[in-house]
Amino acid sequence: MSLHKIRDFDPDYRNHFEDQDIIGYDLYASGDKVGSVSDLLVDDTGKIRYLIINTGFWVLGKDVLLPIGQSQINYSDRQIIAKGLTRDQVEALPHYDGNMPVDYEYEEQVRNVYRPMGMGAVPVEAGASLDPTPALDYDRDTYNYDRDPALYNLDEQAHQNLRLYEERLIANKTRMKTGEVAVGKRVETETARVSVPIEKERIVIERTTPVNAGTAVAVGDATFNEGEVARVELYEETPDIRKEAFVREEVSIRKEVDRETVQAEETLRREELDVDTEGHPVVDGAGNPSRSNKRV
Repeated sequence: MSLHKIRDFDPDYRNHFEDQDIIGYDLYASGDKVGSVSDLLVDDTGKIRYLIINTGFWVLGKDVLLPIGQSQINYSDRQIIAKGLTRDQVEALPHYDGNMPVDYEYEEQVRNVYRPMGMGAVPVEAGASLDPTPALDYDRDTYNYDRDPALYNLDEQAHQNLRLYEERLIANKTRMKTGEVAVGKRVETETARVSVPIEKERIVIERTTPVNAGTAVAVGDATFNEGEVARVELYEETPDIRKEAFVREEVSIRKEVDRETVQAEETLRREELDVDTEGHPVVDGAGNPSRSNKRV
């Protein structure tokens, strides 16, 4: 299983630490400050396996790996306690170079230094052999971190941290599409009829006998002119029917938002601290913290 620096594994890893990022915490061993935590190594599942320790002036200029199970975290003082770590062990540990991959052989060198301590044996003295005496019953392909629980399991009991949780009702809104309105135009046809009165002129010729018919006319009044013509122009109206387009109405399209308040009700749970005492001990801080100081 590969190991990764936590920043490479998840650039936003701090979002999962609840403001308890241990990178930068001071490292203490046997009551003395011996270095600080410069980074973390996690496996492919994101589980912390090692702390990368800058040993400062304890062992000048040497970075080493500390299995997470060999640490005790003090969040309030921002400290890491390396359980039983000695200078001889730091000197025996292989130097960690941040640019090099941490493979199985490298981890075995690290584990061989810590295993006597993890098994509850006496801490390694200067000059003592660091190789485990029992024969290995595993290899690169069969090793599992569960074989070394003392090295890789973080002892929560040693931290004495009790977290109280409460539930809160979170109201969010989700915008979802409920429908769609399409407004278009279509052409309908109908047959229209219109009546237009028109006028046509026509000639009416009436021939009548005058009252003084047969009466002689004066000499010179009767002129017999051949070819004399009376001209009358005739007119008539023709209908002029055509189609023209006019604006009948305008349609305005807009959206309006109707607002309403939706009521929801849930049963919420909250953990409270119960302190049982015997005798007359003095207990500070046992009261209920204000809600502004609670950690959710």
